[in-house]
Amino acid sequence: MAPSSRPCGPSESSYLSGLVWFRRDLRTADHAALYRALTQCKQVHCAFVLDREILDGLPRRDRRVEFILASLEELDASLRALSGQPQGGLIVLHAVASEAIPALAHSLGVQAVFANHDDEPLALARDSLVRTRLAAAGKAFHTFKDHTIFERSEVLTQTGNPYSVFTPYKNAWLKKIDTFQLTSYPVERHAHRLAPRPPGHCHPVPALASLGFEASASPAPGLPTGARGAQQLFDDFLGRIERYDHARDFPAVKGPSYLSVHLRFGTISPRVLARTAHGLVQAGNPGAATWLSELIWRDFYFQILHHHPHVVGHSFKPAYDAIQWETGPEADALFVAWCEGRTGYPLVDAAMAQINQTGYMHNRLRMVVASFLVKDLGLDWRRGEAYFATHLNDFDLAANNGGWQWASSSGCDAQPYFRIFNPVSQSEKFDPEGKFIRRYLPQLAALPTKALHAPWLARPLELQEAGVRLGDTYPLPVVEHDAARQRTLQRYAVVKTAAG
Repeated sequence: MAPSSRPCGPSESSYLSGLVWFRRDLRTADHAALYRALTQCKQVHCAFVLDREILDGLPRRDRRVEFILASLEELDASLRALSGQPQGGLIVLHAVASEAIPALAHSLGVQAVFANHDDEPLALARDSLVRTRLAAAGKAFHTFKDHTIFERSEVLTQTGNPYSVFTPYKNAWLKKIDTFQLTSYPVERHAHRLAPRPPGHCHPVPALASLGFEASASPAPGLPTGARGAQQLFDDFLGRIERYDHARDFPAVKGPSYLSVHLRFGTISPRVLARTAHGLVQAGNPGAATWLSELIWRDFYFQILHHHPHVVGHSFKPAYDAIQWETGPEADALFVAWCEGRTGYPLVDAAMAQINQTGYMHNRLRMVVASFLVKDLGLDWRRGEAYFATHLNDFDLAANNGGWQWASSSGCDAQPYFRIFNPVSQSEKFDPEGKFIRRYLPQLAALPTKALHAPWLARPLELQEAGVRLGDTYPLPVVEHDAARQRTLQRYAVVKTAAG
């Protein structure tokens, strides 16, 4: 049960009517902006904009668009049920959001628009434009923290500066956390103020084809959508969270929560997750302690993006922008081999097959393939960051950028530049029986496990009996790891002094 210390809102409404603009918060339960609108307005409309400025740049087959539409259908039904009105529900527009929201606010006659914070640079620019347009029309724009537990400048050093190292940030986060920060917003008790949709907006959520998209050739397996899907995954995870601290590292094991896409699109409240994890930590649950740390990492990367927006496109540590990455046709060919899972290193190739086929990649493997791209192939981390941005269901700018800068040693609290993952030893350690590799690289399935991690070292008879022809049915390694490691150490020499 949620603690009950959230305020019930003002006794008198501040506005006759308001509009809640849903963005990356596709749920009704424990929703900051929805709660604030319901407690400050006599009636509340709800809208979501399928923003052309975002959608028009996406591939025509994008699992994330499918996830959003399915989640919007559930959100629409949830709002209708809460309002108790057949004409209740969600207004869904397909337009440029910075234009559509002020126009909708005008047509509905609302006095204020309510939304939750989105601290990505493009979103901040969009919101600034919306705020200006609303203000010109005499309307207010209120935004609230909802996507994280602590945000922006809520956790600072004793000197008032943002943290750039995780462990001190985590310690400060844990010291600051209290019941109030983990308390849910009681939306339901104010749901009677939800307004019916005007006749011109009583439309169902648009179909994929009407937006110019096609269904994915291979939908993401085991990815339930919406708030119900998120709760289903969370309930399942709670049954095995105690083992998370060690199970999370093995891609063939059901170890992760698989909630990252739901956190990304806000189909579950981070307060609910952190409150549950924090309670289990207090009870001595080791897996919950590790998982809570992962939630804190998420907050950490968001505050890094807020205080250091230059990380979008540049290294957190400016000295690392002096690194000379491989370029030219050969580098481009290596990048394509990495993207397509044709590097000749089975764990790397299986991981890339996973993201290409499902839109998901296990977290341990994200580190392995990122290290391989940057420190084995010598390619700019931004190329990998962009590939993940296009293909990951759970793509989140702050976390994706933070992860890639960690792997390339250019970020805050990153691994040292001389730490270079060995893709073979990583394979032997974290997929010891080769189950994950066999799942995504069936052409290697018949190899003995020992040979599976480095097929080029297998005996000719083993390859023959497994039907593996190196350079034909499976590629030879595109680089030799030890030689690549030496080149990387030379490449990073330019920042050796700065790296300390």
